[in-house]
Amino acid sequence: MRENRLYTEQPLSVGACIELEPRPAKHAAQVLRLGAGEALTLFNGDGRDVRAEIETSTRNQVAARILSVGAPEPAPVLAITLALGISRGERMDLAIQKAVELGVSGIQPLFSTRTLVRLSGARLAKRTQHWQGVAIAACEQSGRRRLPSIATAATLDDWLGQASPGGILLHHAAAKTLPELPPPQQPVSLLIGPEGGLTPEEREQAQAHGFTPVRLGPRVLRTETAPLAAIAAIQTLWGDFRPVED
Repeated sequence: MRENRLYTEQPLSVGACIELEPRPAKHAAQVLRLGAGEALTLFNGDGRDVRAEIETSTRNQVAARILSVGAPEPAPVLAITLALGISRGERMDLAIQKAVELGVSGIQPLFSTRTLVRLSGARLAKRTQHWQGVAIAACEQSGRRRLPSIATAATLDDWLGQASPGGILLHHAAAKTLPELPPPQQPVSLLIGPEGGLTPEEREQAQAHGFTPVRLGPRVLRTETAPLAAIAAIQTLWGDFRPVED
């Protein structure tokens, strides 16, 4: 039987009865069609699932009682921050969704020279909230108990100025491949440009900040495909796709 998991921002303690916020309440009542007495798993991003039982359920309001708290989610084998040039609409959503499913610890949206999307003020705040919703839904589906951070969008220049030196820069014409790199230090930053990629000047700027250019085979990947392939490869080489050691 599929587990029904929903995210809530509220504290979760055994014995408490909480009224779910509008988003999870609507999903529980109208999508999952859960009624009183049915089981539900809740999490608030602190690393633990809790087992709950619905006490009351109407079309727009759901109350659930917390029955027990599960074990904490282990810390990631390799903490990965995806620094990704902002792309249009569903492309950015897909990249965020799948990056969360693949286990990134954080996502940093970036504005760069070739970014086609122009966002600021209220539009940027609304889009950031939307991206957070995409990440939450990906955690609900994939079973993640820790919620990856979605940072406020920044320019590439500003982000490089405050980020820790070093990382991996994805570029289709780079000389090296991922297996040629030594195991990265914790955490690792993965930098990928928007549609059209980073400019030569931006790549030089990233390299001056310690980023190592790498390629993923002989093909040029789309901006929504490249992060997924790179994260999967990184997890296979150094992260939690490897066999668990005794």
